[in-house]
Amino acid sequence: MRESRSILVINPNSTESMTDGLRPLVDALHFKDTSHNYFTAPSGPKSINDEDDAVESVKHCLPALESVLAQHDGYLVACYSKHPLVALLKGETVIQEGRKPVTGIFEASVSTSLQLIHPAERFGIVSTGKVWEKILSEAVVDFLGTGSEASKRFAGVETTGLNATDLHDAPAGEVRKRMKDAVKRLLGKGRVGAICLGCAGMAGMDEMVREACVEELGEVEGSRVKIVDGVQAGVAWLEGAVRSGL
Repeated sequence: MRESRSILVINPNSTESMTDGLRPLVDALHFKDTSHNYFTAPSGPKSINDEDDAVESVKHCLPALESVLAQHDGYLVACYSKHPLVALLKGETVIQEGRKPVTGIFEASVSTSLQLIHPAERFGIVSTGKVWEKILSEAVVDFLGTGSEASKRFAGVETTGLNATDLHDAPAGEVRKRMKDAVKRLLGKGRVGAICLGCAGMAGMDEMVREACVEELGEVEGSRVKIVDGVQAGVAWLEGAVRSGL
């Protein structure tokens, strides 16, 4: 039987192995009557390490995507940033006329975190290179539209000093140490109820984040912290949006 819905997961960098790393996350959601298809940038940045890379990646993605926009019901941009492709796709005529939902993993994870945490708690982000601390902090404020008031719900961004490809190419022990150190710094900011994995390359690294939470807060409190993967949050939101015709 043909699937009744189709969602396209877009990796705007040109590293195919990163796209492959997203598949198990999506498959784990078991949306069996929805087809999940994947797009990798045909050229351009191997890893999106700053805003300039994000802008450059659009030049390589958008021309290739325009020919398939009529084929799918929803679109997820799998780059953890305020990626310009999200707004550009939302502006495409076929997207608007077809009422096709579009989101990014950054937007999906922030929205999901706010729904998960207690009103007295905050959420935070663990990301890669230090440059993302400022970029993502500003992106959260912009997304929420709250100015400095964002600090009431947002604990900030802590980074590992590794880029997206390093997460899989660097020695595993070094990656684990840096991830856990970043998580513990974030938790030290107080009452963090949810942690967003701030890079698509962190797919499957929730176990080491949980380990750091338990080490820092103890078994009970550490187990209560929500770990939000933007890919899963995005696909889950799109599933609901497509089903309900939002």
